[in-house]
Amino acid sequence: MSPKYEMVIGLEVHAQLSTNTKLFCGCSTKFGADVNTNVCPVCLGMPGALPVLNRDAVTMAVQAGVALNCDIQHESVFARKNYFYPDLPKGYQISQFELPVCLGGSLDIEVDGAVKRIGITRIHMEEDAGKLLHQGAMGIADSTYSLVDLNRACTPLIEIVSEPDLRSAAEARAYVETLRQILRTIGVNDGNLEEGSLRVDINISLRHVGATQFGTRCEVKNVNSFRSIDRAIASEFIRQQEVLESGGRIVQQTRNYHDDTQTTTPLRDKEDAHDYRYFPEPDLLPLLLTDERIQSIRAAMPELPHAICRRYQQGLGLTRADADILIEEIGMRRFFEACLACAQDISPKEISKWVIGDLNALLKPKGGFGPSLSLSPEYFVKLIRLISSGALSGKMAKEMLPQLIETDQDPDVLMANLGGGQISDESTLLEIVRKVISENLDVVEKVKSGKTASANFLMGQVMKQSQGKAKPDLVMSLILAEINT
Repeated sequence: MSPKYEMVIGLEVHAQLSTNTKLFCGCSTKFGADVNTNVCPVCLGMPGALPVLNRDAVTMAVQAGVALNCDIQHESVFARKNYFYPDLPKGYQISQFELPVCLGGSLDIEVDGAVKRIGITRIHMEEDAGKLLHQGAMGIADSTYSLVDLNRACTPLIEIVSEPDLRSAAEARAYVETLRQILRTIGVNDGNLEEGSLRVDINISLRHVGATQFGTRCEVKNVNSFRSIDRAIASEFIRQQEVLESGGRIVQQTRNYHDDTQTTTPLRDKEDAHDYRYFPEPDLLPLLLTDERIQSIRAAMPELPHAICRRYQQGLGLTRADADILIEEIGMRRFFEACLACAQDISPKEISKWVIGDLNALLKPKGGFGPSLSLSPEYFVKLIRLISSGALSGKMAKEMLPQLIETDQDPDVLMANLGGGQISDESTLLEIVRKVISENLDVVEKVKSGKTASANFLMGQVMKQSQGKAKPDLVMSLILAEINT
């Protein structure tokens, strides 16, 4: 990046709300349905079909506003945003313009250990458009024709508009990652960029370092991954820099990002607000939110990620890395919390070690900590308790864990089926140790001559004869005691 120019970045994040039905009708919002099956006269824009506002969508929009420190507006108004596009069946989009549901706000991000506060301009509600399926090419540019799927039309969105406070791709990525984490944690968005339920438009302009006036901005669309955020910003910076260095001027426009070539191409001239001919939606009354409704939503808010992180580190003694994993993987965190509730006698660090480590590794190929997981937290905690008491070794527990996940049986029963738990009786182990020593006198001599690592061979033989059930630290102490007697 050239030190001559400074980037100015603002982001528009479109987040699909996790409602079961669409914003103005009862059609399903489920992803992956057959094309044009989740549709009705309302979302198809049929004459005479009237919209009815989804109450759950309003609640989720307010929740997002509360989480992002916004001022929740007691009155907001839906408007018609007029433009033509093949996937917009009404010929306009129902959105909010002058009076959105949330104003102001902020989001703190962390980049390289430094915290920076990014302003939020507004959050407004709107319906989504449909989707064009381009045929014969990866994108619209080289396709021979396009098909329209209107399943997504009328799906509830919130658009979260940031202030132009971001100055690098790293900050932009941190902003989207932090925002996604918050929206997922409070349950208003699933965060699936690959499915289009979280989409990012990047507004970027350049100005000379030290200048205060903004340059001409371009909006970059089709950014559907965190890696693409980095690449799209880098690509557009280089393009605008080359234009300015050659004496040209930046044209305000909307550009399409192509991840395969890591370039942006013009899509259309960037419209201003008046180009959309906004006017209040005549089929919807103003949205009125009472103090009681806002306070009720605020009181029911889930714990936010930064508060969870602080509680896990300061209250439970977890590392920042482990706390971040649990916050990011919501199903894992819920299972961890359920384990904590029935394990006051076990260290939270010990539980997190097993949840994040061995249990997670086994569950990942099976869909993770989703609804299909039948393992009860009580039995999982009991397994850890058996390790802590010495009834099971860590190795034995790891061998038993797949069966526990599969059957959700009492670990005591599983341990009995495997022939019992860890052998920690000293007299029993001493008998095996003496037998191994008598059979390996050459190794004993090596240990006596100072080659203490050779004792590991003897320990391995004891473990073999005990079928892996001998308590390792006790076995080693008995071996060394017998040799040195």
